[in-house]
Amino acid sequence: MTDTATASTTGRPAPSTSPWAALAALSLGLFMIVVDTSIVSVAVPTMVRSLDTGLNAVVWVNSVYLLAYAVPMLLTSRLGDRYGPKRVFVAGLAVFTGAALAAGLSGSVEMLIAARAAQGLGAALLTPQTLTLITHLFPAGDRGRAMGVLGGVSGLATVTGPLLGGVLVDNLGWEWIFYVNALVGVPALALSLMVVPDLHLGHARRFDVPGILLSGVGLFLIVFGVQNGKTYNWGQLLGPITVFEVIAAGVALLVAFIIWQRVNRDEPLVPLRVFRNRNFSAATLTTAAIGFAMTGMFLPLVIYPQSALGLSPTEAGLLTAPMALVSASMGPFIGRLSDHVGGKYLIMSGLFGMAGGLGVVATQARADLPAWQLIAGLVLTGLGMGFVLVPVNSVAMGSVPSQLRGAASGIFFTARQLGAVLGSAAIGVLLQARISANVAAEANTAAAQLPAPYRATFLEGMHKAAETSQTGGSEARVLSALPAHLTRQAAQLADQAMRNGLTQAARETLIPLAAVLVLGTLAAAAMRRTESDEKSRAVTQRGAER
Repeated sequence: MTDTATASTTGRPAPSTSPWAALAALSLGLFMIVVDTSIVSVAVPTMVRSLDTGLNAVVWVNSVYLLAYAVPMLLTSRLGDRYGPKRVFVAGLAVFTGAALAAGLSGSVEMLIAARAAQGLGAALLTPQTLTLITHLFPAGDRGRAMGVLGGVSGLATVTGPLLGGVLVDNLGWEWIFYVNALVGVPALALSLMVVPDLHLGHARRFDVPGILLSGVGLFLIVFGVQNGKTYNWGQLLGPITVFEVIAAGVALLVAFIIWQRVNRDEPLVPLRVFRNRNFSAATLTTAAIGFAMTGMFLPLVIYPQSALGLSPTEAGLLTAPMALVSASMGPFIGRLSDHVGGKYLIMSGLFGMAGGLGVVATQARADLPAWQLIAGLVLTGLGMGFVLVPVNSVAMGSVPSQLRGAASGIFFTARQLGAVLGSAAIGVLLQARISANVAAEANTAAAQLPAPYRATFLEGMHKAAETSQTGGSEARVLSALPAHLTRQAAQLADQAMRNGLTQAARETLIPLAAVLVLGTLAAAAMRRTESDEKSRAVTQRGAER
């Protein structure tokens, strides 16, 4: 039997294949798609001006990416079972790279939205294959280290997006946040073709068409409703149909999907027996909480430094750089540690660390705070991310039978992505509500210092300014309606009211994110040691005794 055949039947790489070289290619692909979930946010104002369109249209640039990423992942994970994870990974990387080039070349917002949808599909094809490949390429003793590298890359990419986006937008233009993906994607594609082994897992899956339709449409309706509810003021969406009715319909379809998966004895899209694995179920709930918090935290961490502290996009990105470096550097170390001590307590420590870091930032935040004083809280957040990102992947996939790994990786990544979508939408709604309330309260206090005839005009201008969440625009709106002798006083009052309101809103938005992470520890607490964990621990203890 040839080496290739051996690799095909055992799920291990051929002797001539270096799993660490394959990991490098997988890491490049994952870095690209994780960066893309946050890099667009800093370019939104620039794209509104450059494409001569409205804010709602540009918001769709990111929304459609998240939708196209989350919805098909249950299906794309099974494609790897049927056609081989390398082939689906390479196909996803090619689609993502080509779509990135198309996005950069877009001359209209409609073309940009279409390109971003294609990018999301490429990400959905690529992502589930990474865990499947790692669990087949690395034995249990090395899998933690491999997950550590991947977790470090994921953590670095998550917090690098705003920094990279700020630098590119400030110096080269918004198009380069997409061109950079094409520049990285071409060598990543070439490397993947050369070093990732073409594993054939022997699972000739048939496609569960009813399951695909029920899950796809159900997830789409839920994500669409939550992501765009604020756009329609949580009211009527199409004719008499409301946003909440759309979300309810999505939930109903997912309930029908679960029932169908239970009664389908052939090839269900989601084999429910995978949830009998306690570690997988607990890790899936935990990763949803992580996705919620990691995506949701960037909106207040972008709005507060830029709009309240007056930092540029690049400076705001640099502020988060220590968090990125700490998270990335911890990944390999925690990966090796998880091979010996298991993941449960590392995950719980990481979740508390992230929650504590966000709590420190929320407690310290002031409108006149020197930005560098936020670094301690951000570093603690990054340290927590470094502790949690690697072990949660290992716990989820470590005890799943090989024939279920494709489906399990799809479920796992779908949970994280849905958590990210819901976190982005929920925190966006909460932040805007708190900005409106807090700026109104600050404006009422400030207006009392102006002559009575001009207070109503001042308050009206501040209300409009709060809708944009920008300090610079508040002064222009307020001053344009006031007499010249009040200009200087009103400008100072307006600026201070906006900064105080934005700061308080950011504080009140970060606290719920910390609470979600604390709740995530309840799921992590349900994890237990696997047989491989116990063996690794025993080997470590014997080595220490010698």
